[in-house]
Amino acid sequence: MSASMIREGREMREQSIIVEYPGSEISVNHYLGRRKGGGYYVKPEAKQFMEAIGWMVKPFHLEDWQLPIHITCNGKFKDARSMPDLSNLSKCVMDSVQEATDINDVNFRWHDGSIILKKDETPELQIIFREGSPS
Repeated sequence: MSASMIREGREMREQSIIVEYPGSEISVNHYLGRRKGGGYYVKPEAKQFMEAIGWMVKPFHLEDWQLPIHITCNGKFKDARSMPDLSNLSKCVMDSVQEATDINDVNFRWHDGSIILKKDETPELQIIFREGSPS
């Protein structure tokens, strides 16, 4: 899905992806595990989610966009009990984009989007990437 916007006399790029929400494994509170000898590792479920996002964003060539890149996350969940705080997903999502694009995540601006509850549908996230405005 692609869209363009006009801002300050120039076309702004926007792209979005839809990815299945795997559950709390990608929350900032759960996606890292601790090693016995010290240090951290990314849990396998989170790593798989992060790699999927990376492959989806590579064709957008975000590294050619005007920084900062605004990232908005919308979610569709079964019920309020299974619904995460969208801001808790930011670290995992932004780390995956950083890994795929080599853009330091200091150049990302996270925005919590809207939430829809649909008990009979598969939980998913819509992640929207919007080019920043020139200074």
